[in-house]
Amino acid sequence: MTNSNVYQLFVYGSLRSGFHSPVYEYISRFFKFIGEAKVRGKLFDMGSYPAGIATNESSFIIGELYQAKNEHEFSWAIGQLDDYEGVTVEPDEVQLYRREVTEVQINGQLTHAWIYWFNGDVSGRTLIASGDMMEYLNKK
Repeated sequence: MTNSNVYQLFVYGSLRSGFHSPVYEYISRFFKFIGEAKVRGKLFDMGSYPAGIATNESSFIIGELYQAKNEHEFSWAIGQLDDYEGVTVEPDEVQLYRREVTEVQINGQLTHAWIYWFNGDVSGRTLIASGDMMEYLNKK
């Protein structure tokens, strides 16, 4: 599998449907919702946004899996999300997230999707033990 053949996106924070973020309208225009899914990782509360960190441990981040509606528009669409997530930065800016392909579990199956991993330090930040940002915010 090469990364150029991955047209799926896993989201766990403000890009999820339940957040009703303005950027979700963009996602729903270019991506089709596949279902609830999870990835191996840890989730941290950074205040106004979550930070997902990859791990080999048996902890999971809960989120949603999307498939590009049109593979020919994928590069452009994901480029717009890269801008939103702080992947594409000016020379004097800090890259907040990095986009990588990861293994996603959905309905007992494994697939691959792009994810935005946090690119900074989570020291001293609250671990979201459930791995589910929506659930965490609802209990707060």
